Amino acid sequence: MARVRLSVAERRDELLRAAIGQIEARGVAAVRIADVASVLGVSNALVLYHFSTKEKLVAAAFAYAAEDDLAQLSKILGRRTTALRRLRSAVRWYAPTGQAKGWRLWIEGWAAALREPALQEVTRDLDKRWKAALAEVLTEGVAAGEFRCPDPSATALRLTALLDGLAVQLTSYPGGVSRARAQEWVEEALARELGLGADTLSAQER
Repeated sequence: MARVRLSVAERRDELLRAAIGQIEARGVAAVRIADVASVLGVSNALVLYHFSTKEKLVAAAFAYAAEDDLAQLSKILGRRTTALRRLRSAVRWYAPTGQAKGWRLWIEGWAAALREPALQEVTRDLDKRWKAALAEVLTEGVAAGEFRCPDPSATALRLTALLDGLAVQLTSYPGGVSRARAQEWVEEALARELGLGADTLSAQER
């Protein structure tokens, strides 16, 4: 059966989605151009036409995944509700116990970024933009009198550090920390950062 002819943009999207899947399955070091081509039933030459090297394909795949994650974060934080509701929804979505996908992908990305400058730039940009988005909604909540937070940027950094660390624990060492316990720690940390009791946090969200 003949393949449907895709536009350049559609083909790139298809290749990037396939690359993300292969990176998650095989890891950055092991994935090959041939793996991505095989999944889609296309030639290695077609992949190389769009991405001249494996390194460029990998960096572009992580950038693609980052934009997808940031778009979802923007959707959550853009809801017409209180800053506290938006913040808690974002943290719950991003946490390794939530609905965010691809933690294995990002753990692979962090490791590979130590050796790949282009990938380091992608992961650093995602990290900065995520923290900036959290800091912005934290600032809005303080201005609205919903909670206290003397340093929104520092709070955003501490929260993401906790979430990233828990993601490594839950993804790399299954059984070491239960999902329920990890969620409790996230809730406790958020309440502490906002100067709220755990019960108050839940009550103010309703």
